[in-house]
Amino acid sequence: MISKKDFRAIDKSIDEFKKKSSNEHFSEFLRELGRCDGNAQRQKILEMNEIIEEMEEEEFESVFTKEMFDEMDEMIKEGEVKIENAFYLLKHLGYCIVLNDMWVSGFGYSSLNKRFEKMIINEKEKTEDKDERLLVDLCKSYACISTFFSKELISICVPCLLKAASSKKRNKETQKEIEMALFAICHIGKCFILDYELYRYKIKEIILYHQKHNNLTRLACQSSWQFLVNGLPYYDCFEGVIVNELHFAREAARELKELMKSVDWKRKKEERGRETKEELVLLRWLKTLERYFLSCTMWNEEFVGLLNSIVRVFLAAKDNYREVYLQCIHLLKKIADNKAIEIDVLLKGGAVNAVLEKMQLQTLNKYETYQFMLFFIEISIRLKIKKKDEVEEAKRKATKKEFLEKMEEEGYEDTITSFHEIFIFFNRQYCHGLSLNISDYFVNV
Repeated sequence: MISKKDFRAIDKSIDEFKKKSSNEHFSEFLRELGRCDGNAQRQKILEMNEIIEEMEEEEFESVFTKEMFDEMDEMIKEGEVKIENAFYLLKHLGYCIVLNDMWVSGFGYSSLNKRFEKMIINEKEKTEDKDERLLVDLCKSYACISTFFSKELISICVPCLLKAASSKKRNKETQKEIEMALFAICHIGKCFILDYELYRYKIKEIILYHQKHNNLTRLACQSSWQFLVNGLPYYDCFEGVIVNELHFAREAARELKELMKSVDWKRKKEERGRETKEELVLLRWLKTLERYFLSCTMWNEEFVGLLNSIVRVFLAAKDNYREVYLQCIHLLKKIADNKAIEIDVLLKGGAVNAVLEKMQLQTLNKYETYQFMLFFIEISIRLKIKKKDEVEEAKRKATKKEFLEKMEEEGYEDTITSFHEIFIFFNRQYCHGLSLNISDYFVNV
């Protein structure tokens, strides 16, 4: 009879075999690459790029090790791989890493990393025969794969990539290059706190041009907004530009609406392969919005439309797209937490209705219940706080009345009461965020 310990040992052996197999498989392709030339080498890279796209997340770290990048560096050094073909492979690798929100630490310690850093600095310092195309390709390849950035490299890469992203050409190849440039900038911003003040005017110009000419891909558009939103915690002046000049809420609502059309919401999880690009961009938008609502202090009527779009994604994703669905839950809770967003916006935008509808379902799990209860307790606490201004106080009372009517209509009190006995479990299982006093969940006490 095989023990649990034996099963664990077998599983570990299988995992190690798969890991070794992936590594060896890609190493073989890399060696074959060195034996090709001309068009054959480019064709081999196309095959390698397809393999990269099919890799699972855990495979990236096991395949793209320091040793792998050192081997690639040696092949470039010996002339076995042309530098432009290396870019073709590495840009695609970086693109897949960032799009899937992964990390590959091996590059930062490799000789290839050192080669690229030296090449970037040398190309920038040239006064004659400077190859702008080479510098852009270097910056894109380096920025998307690296997790370490010196101030000197950032001062070269970000302006170079912004210049590339500012191209006014409309062809498909240029759109792809713009997308990659903005993508790379966002990845740098994720790893290093940038001096956003230096770059916001260029990003603003890129967004305004897109609003007029529709020249960006959906991913490029999302990346440009993400760059601005990432700067919010550090520069208060960003928010006025984002909300009033660039109409962030209106644009984000439109992007969510368009992305929703590209997702087959009825397709079961077991019927799906890897997430489509549109699904990943949608998820990136939701994370960007969560970051925005975490620190925003301004809003206008356009946010009602944005909230309505978020609610539509939430309801569409609840059955088959769990990662998107859970991200929506986090986002709605962040919106309820934010004092700049009035409670009546949550009612008008359909958020209260959507969460109430979900709370009635028998399939609701403990984590979802916990998040929804945090959503409602925040609303209840805010509605209990009296306003000093008479007009604001009258508005609070009207919202409170509307909220109470909605709660009574949907049986909210019975729902919350039914959860009372497991409040302690929720707090122990997740965090100490829930009040154990049931009266805190109702505004009519």
